[in-house]
Amino acid sequence: MSAVPPSAASSTPSAPPTASLSRPIIAGVVTALVGFTSTFAVVLTGLRAVGATPGQAASGLLAVTLAAGLGCIVMAWRFRMPITIAWSTPGVALLAATGAVEGGWSAAVGGFLVAAALILLTALFPPIGALIARIPPSIAQAMLAGVLLPLCVAPFGGLVANPWGVAPVIVVWLVFSRLLPRWAVPLAFVAAIVVVAVELARTGVGTDAAALLPRLEFTAPTFTVGAVIGIGLPLFVVTMASQNVPGVAVMRSFGYEIPWRPAMLVTGLGTAAAATAGGHAVNLGAISAAIAAGPDSHPDPNRRWVAGVSAGGSYLVLGALSAAFAALVLLAPVGVIPAVAGLALFGAFGSAIQQAIDDPGERVPAVVTFLVAASGIAIAGVSAAFWALAAGLIVRAVLHVGRR
Repeated sequence: MSAVPPSAASSTPSAPPTASLSRPIIAGVVTALVGFTSTFAVVLTGLRAVGATPGQAASGLLAVTLAAGLGCIVMAWRFRMPITIAWSTPGVALLAATGAVEGGWSAAVGGFLVAAALILLTALFPPIGALIARIPPSIAQAMLAGVLLPLCVAPFGGLVANPWGVAPVIVVWLVFSRLLPRWAVPLAFVAAIVVVAVELARTGVGTDAAALLPRLEFTAPTFTVGAVIGIGLPLFVVTMASQNVPGVAVMRSFGYEIPWRPAMLVTGLGTAAAATAGGHAVNLGAISAAIAAGPDSHPDPNRRWVAGVSAGGSYLVLGALSAAFAALVLLAPVGVIPAVAGLALFGAFGSAIQQAIDDPGERVPAVVTFLVAASGIAIAGVSAAFWALAAGLIVRAVLHVGRR
């Protein structure tokens, strides 16, 4: 398989043979750093919300980081494309909004395995992916926006509860959103580290050195109706609609055609492997993919695949540090880490809202979907995300069936 379509290869002049590979290597490192530091707090928040202990949440963070790293290396090396794999940020935001399910943490792990099985089915039976693509974007994005809303308001609640701790984080984010937008959230996280360090120096609280060592904690899955329908199915839908499908589009915009079946096999197997260790889902990179696949990575599209391998290696290094990041979250003053997580999701929330209400003809079903998802209701043990999707599709059918 050709790594780059002829149109892309012919439209971009090839770099000299002696051109340095330092650029794609650095681009890969930046991809991993931005992806990890921007949303790892969201991962821990979501896993804790569905019942994980601090140790199990740290294990889940390690598992998805390793799965993403290995996935990047395998896909980039095999297909000679700057393909990046990441954890599902919308998916873990869904977990944060869902909360505890019937059966507890083991049932949540069962839901992760259901999502993995559905991703693998998508690889084996492409019509399933086509069916997901037929969900109106306005409905899918409205569901995502409703799921993200509680996390996005956390910085403001934290500012009231702990102004001295949260205000520096928000100020740093705002300043660098103007100066260095790509690094605004990672630098806000650095500000949070400073806040935590000051608090620890003031109180003298410490942590056990053993807690800083990464380790996997495996959980035997159980399968309940609430977890399968309330976690597994919505996790699959938001991962496909908000990560995998946009990820393909982002790569296509740079002239790369993602090999769909191998990509779904790698992400499905990666999700399954990570699930019993607490990992929720991995998928194609979308926003972060542009860093590795864009012209800033390397002037020659045929050499940008090195950025994918570099990103994978960087994720593996970050995985070794994941327990330390998880310990930092536990030591943080009230409101500080939720503020970082909320700030990290502002862009995704804004994009989801825009796409949800962009078409006036789809606005009412989208609004219903958003409100049901944001309400947090759970019926028969099934989370609001599922009922939001169902309500939006029903309202849309009533308003549109029989009309041109």
